[in-house]
Amino acid sequence: MAETQEENRRLLAGIRSWVEIESPSTDADAVNRMVDLVEGSLGDAGLEIERIPGRDGFGDHLIGRTPWATNEAGIMVLGHLDTVWSMGTLEARPFRVEDGKAYGPGIYDMKGGAYLVCDAIRTIMASGDRTLLSITVVLVSDEEVGSPTSREVIETEARRAKYVLVNEPARPPHGSAVTMRSGWGRFRIRVRGRAAHAGSDHRLGRSAIAELARMIVKIEAMTDYGRGVTLNVGTARGGTRPNVVPEEAEAEVDLRFADPAEADELEQVLLGLRPEGEDIEVEVLGGINRPPFERSEAGMALFERAKSVAADVGLDLKETWAGGVSDGNFSAALGVPTLDGLGVVGAGAHAEHEHIVVDRLCERSRFLLRLLRELD
Repeated sequence: MAETQEENRRLLAGIRSWVEIESPSTDADAVNRMVDLVEGSLGDAGLEIERIPGRDGFGDHLIGRTPWATNEAGIMVLGHLDTVWSMGTLEARPFRVEDGKAYGPGIYDMKGGAYLVCDAIRTIMASGDRTLLSITVVLVSDEEVGSPTSREVIETEARRAKYVLVNEPARPPHGSAVTMRSGWGRFRIRVRGRAAHAGSDHRLGRSAIAELARMIVKIEAMTDYGRGVTLNVGTARGGTRPNVVPEEAEAEVDLRFADPAEADELEQVLLGLRPEGEDIEVEVLGGINRPPFERSEAGMALFERAKSVAADVGLDLKETWAGGVSDGNFSAALGVPTLDGLGVVGAGAHAEHEHIVVDRLCERSRFLLRLLRELD
């Protein structure tokens, strides 16, 4: 027990050091400070490092390969170093431990899990023992904003892999692995009408807000839980003053879907939205960002291997579906056996109560280390 508690403290100290380097996706310099740290850590451990320069305002992506990499397919371990939290969040909500839970921006999604990956790799390298398969660690810097610059990197490496392990957070409340995720699309609707005085010239105006409201009703009505389709109008804005017929309005739409065969149809419905009112213009931007991560025979076989390994370290691993997406969607859609949600146990992704459970760090670390060593 004392040994386990000491290991939990050691792992938590490492995770804290990562959490206290803020790395919002849209701040390339900030994310690259994390990349610098991890590059040094994995390089010093003996991995062969490839750093892919960022572009379009995003940070760099990091690939680390065990020196016994061969042309044979191996294990790809996938994660991200960016968070949804803006610079300055840490000052307002500093790292803290309370009632066995550690809080901090990005600690659950997913600096905790990313740290465990790097710690496991360092342990393997320090042991001097080769794993049965080569290991490639891929840590990207733009996952939280849709992986616009890293998708090609992820898919290239995934095509070379026999398995993909994703150390995104384990699903609460039991710390379940993820074997299925929804597909995801994001759209922006822009409406342009005609401004007019709301009193004397109301009939001459064309309300962009009224047109947008009609569209929102249509969009929300497309949600079909039975098919695994949800549409959420998450933001809406428009107009200038109460006494002005609003000339402009816009909204952002989040789409989730389970069946890849429906992707094109759903995308075209949204992109094809047209105004009902006269003299009104509508523009719809966006599209499908990630295909669904479907539960597959090969993926479930990988889960069963992981479940057996977990049992050996006293962990009863379960599997589940997740409505949120990850970069594992990309590898799974390529047909590569992918197991997600292997990271830390906790809750509150993207929320102020984001936290990890401290006394479960050791078990997750031992499980990951053993899985990397035993997969063949």
